[in-house]
Amino acid sequence: MKLKKNDTVKILAGKDKGKTGKIVKVDRERERVVVQGANMVKKTMKKKNPQDKGGIMEIEAPIHVSNLAFLTSKGVATRIGYKFDENGKKVRFAKKTGEVI
Repeated sequence: MKLKKNDTVKILAGKDKGKTGKIVKVDRERERVVVQGANMVKKTMKKKNPQDKGGIMEIEAPIHVSNLAFLTSKGVATRIGYKFDENGKKVRFAKKTGEVI
């Protein structure tokens, strides 16, 4: 998986198609990520402590990485590739713009 935490992504499919947001959490085993403010679902929560709030809460659900595209600093949705820089270090780059991430 080429996406990492704090990357800005655009959602390509689903009910939130077209929205953008930062990646909050990555699940490499299931190839899913949680995007901030996207794919919100309602979930019932129990009170664990007397001061906790129970009831219906809105939380962000994970999205499969195939439904996301990385956004460059200029706002272009692109795929990510790997290459070695002049020092021999492996870096990520945007395939459309060639910009090193």
